[in-house]
Amino acid sequence: MKLTTYKNSKIHYTDYGKGKTVVLLHGFLENSKMWNALVPELMQKNRVICIDLLGHGQTECLSYIHTMEDMADVVHHVVQELDLEEVILVGHSMGGYVALAFVELFPELVKGMVLLNSTAKEDSAERKANRDRAIFAVKQNCKNAISMSIANLFSEENRTKLVNEIEWAKNEALQTPLQGIVAAQEGMKIRKDRELLLHTTSFPKTLILGKNDPVLNYEENKAQVKNTNVKLVTFNDGHMSHFENKEELQKVLLDFMKVF
Repeated sequence: MKLTTYKNSKIHYTDYGKGKTVVLLHGFLENSKMWNALVPELMQKNRVICIDLLGHGQTECLSYIHTMEDMADVVHHVVQELDLEEVILVGHSMGGYVALAFVELFPELVKGMVLLNSTAKEDSAERKANRDRAIFAVKQNCKNAISMSIANLFSEENRTKLVNEIEWAKNEALQTPLQGIVAAQEGMKIRKDRELLLHTTSFPKTLILGKNDPVLNYEENKAQVKNTNVKLVTFNDGHMSHFENKEELQKVLLDFMKVF
């Protein structure tokens, strides 16, 4: 991994391949390793940057709350350090929220965007309350709270089919420090609604949703791309498409990169 420093915090990232630059942004309780199965194919014709976001993977924490803007600033720092003029963003779940914040803050740098199991909508009151409960639970018993939450991201059917993948994801999540977990939850809870960006930006955009996503209501989130230039891709599984729909996702991303 490569290392840079942002506001005295160490930021880790990987940089592979040559060509159009795609920046892969992982989700909550994940890290840049979540992209391991996709990077080898993507890097054949593209430059692929994977960043450990604040308080995740090998990247240090910055403060008690990591806003989506804070995380977008970290991405921008890496982009500047590598002297990149334009990037294509792919964000999974929380990584999608970071991608949207980046689009709002640095629109001139964005060439395209894929939101994977993510949404441009802000948290509902119920979702905010759920985040508060999750913060309380993780402070009481971090290991149990993480183990339960990871399994619950997969569709019910896949919880018995993908036991090894779930175990791997749990082990990676358990390496996330408590401060990083709380800071990200607090940041996601207060994030802005950025649905307008789906309507006002002209660059190519794709939204990938799981029909049986336990976290994001499919019909509700599908509605946000109505009357936009956003292409909707639907998988039949849950919130973890990089595990549950690995081959289909790889094809969608490779096809998306051909647009540029």
